[in-house]
Amino acid sequence: MTVPTTERARLARGTETQGRSEDELRDLVNGVGADLELAPAEVIVEWAVATFGKRFCITASMGDAVLSHLASKVAPGIDVVFLDTGYHFAETLGTRDAVEATLDVNIVTAEPELSVAEQDAQYGKDLFNRDPDLCCAMRKVEPLRKTLADYDSWATGLRRAETHDRVIAPVVGWDEKKKKVKVSPLARWSDAQVEQYVIDNGVLVNPLQYDGYPSIGCWPCTRRVAPGEDPRSGRWAGTNKTECGINQ
Repeated sequence: MTVPTTERARLARGTETQGRSEDELRDLVNGVGADLELAPAEVIVEWAVATFGKRFCITASMGDAVLSHLASKVAPGIDVVFLDTGYHFAETLGTRDAVEATLDVNIVTAEPELSVAEQDAQYGKDLFNRDPDLCCAMRKVEPLRKTLADYDSWATGLRRAETHDRVIAPVVGWDEKKKKVKVSPLARWSDAQVEQYVIDNGVLVNPLQYDGYPSIGCWPCTRRVAPGEDPRSGRWAGTNKTECGINQ
């Protein structure tokens, strides 16, 4: 009997507990990257789960639950890594809690080494105003790096349509800094495709999306965006900063 692909992916969640070498991971990317470039998002996640088992996770910023919903259908119980920076909007934390309560996923909350109060004491209050790159490095980049130590591969909700910097993001690629396989199942999705998936599947969406925040980060560094503005213009407004660093 042929086992359905989604069932193979589910069974694979109990395998691959040992990490692969860097060369093995690179070979995987070179072998399948081009083949999966035009594959449906579900197939891309199925491949990743079947290939990496428990050493594959997804990350979610909780702007919406599209990737979490899609992955939970392919691999029930999949790990969903959420970076709790200590500066999130209440709506973002509420979306995380709702995702945990309604989807068959395992939320893994990654936290910075320093609390906000400890960071203020050591680096001065409101570091995000004076050195946003350092703040992001300590509260996002480093916690993600530490959390991903238990995985060989992770998936992001990165989409090429979001910014010019993300146009060349591969569906399956090699992250040289993290030495891991980075998967972007939604890379080719348009805004309209995301909206349709939300409607068709009743997917949870952060309520801030409907209140002028098309791109949601930490509250001190995110503002509302006027109709017609670049959706990412509300992030680090008034600075040259466009990315927090976790996708670079």
